[in-house]
Amino acid sequence: MRLLIMGPPGAGKGTQAAVISQRLGIPHISTGDLFRANLAQGTSLGQEAKKYMDAGEYVPDSVTNGMVRERLRDEDARNGFLLDGYPRTVQQVAELDGMLAGKEIDRVIELTADTDAIVGRLMNRSSQQGRADDNEEVIRRRLEVYEEQTAPLTQLYKTRGVLVNVDGLGEVPDITERIFTALNA
Repeated sequence: MRLLIMGPPGAGKGTQAAVISQRLGIPHISTGDLFRANLAQGTSLGQEAKKYMDAGEYVPDSVTNGMVRERLRDEDARNGFLLDGYPRTVQQVAELDGMLAGKEIDRVIELTADTDAIVGRLMNRSSQQGRADDNEEVIRRRLEVYEEQTAPLTQLYKTRGVLVNVDGLGEVPDITERIFTALNA
């Protein structure tokens, strides 16, 4: 299966993506992981991404697209994958369509959650992990950026008939079961 998982920061995408990819035997491809790997390896794409990441901004499409294109060429992604954090813009959707060369995304999982619940979840994570970047103002700005830039993609995928909405609040196993129920519907 070729899947995407979407949702606002703090909706639990990474947690669920790990479970889904393991169950389906497909790689979980996270743009955050791709950025970190390229940074660690000192690639030119990694150095370019770092400038934007350090400022709390989205990495430009040209950099992100290059990293994703390279990763989708790997052998383990040929029979399916779960993309997490990509695409984030309509332009990236068009780029991904081109990368897939006529194949289509099977399903797009959108985890939904109340904004105040997400802010609370991320504030709690911030205090537990000592993440100074997760203060309420920054969290709310990240949610605004998500809404402005990424949420419109859900309408595009809904039009294509591949979007499934799943409530992202609750216990992890319950959310996972809601996802698989939606995927099998």
